[in-house]
Amino acid sequence: MQARLDDVLLRVGRLNYVWSNTESLLIHLIAGLTGMTQQQSVVVFLSLGGTKGRVDLVERLAKLDGTDSALRDRLLPLMGRFSRLSASRNRYNHSIWSFAEDGSISTILMRIADRRDRIRMGAREALDDEELRRIDTVIQDLSELNREIWLFLQETGFPIE
Repeated sequence: MQARLDDVLLRVGRLNYVWSNTESLLIHLIAGLTGMTQQQSVVVFLSLGGTKGRVDLVERLAKLDGTDSALRDRLLPLMGRFSRLSASRNRYNHSIWSFAEDGSISTILMRIADRRDRIRMGAREALDDEELRRIDTVIQDLSELNREIWLFLQETGFPIE
């Protein structure tokens, strides 16, 4: 049971590291799109309530008139991928973890799903081998996205100091 728990926690820790490292690249994108200094961009980044607001800001800045269309066409798909990957990251960071005596581990999603005449909450999902492979895929996808954003920043000359 301890080995399984360690395996899960190492993966989730790595997911969090890759996520926060990739999210911090939004600082450079905000600076490059607005012409702000990196320090000013950090203030904007930290003032926004979370990842969704930060990604929305980058997308909206990219869509402004005057933004080079080639730059916009490269940046928007990167932000789309970032948004899609956020659902997986959020699932593991905003769930309650359940550890059973038999060694099984599951997450309980603490989100309310409104339906027509009722609500659903507390969706439970086991962290089996297949789910662990999904976490590995998300980590790999985030790492790839990170490299692509870095390449974008370098090729566009956005501030990366």
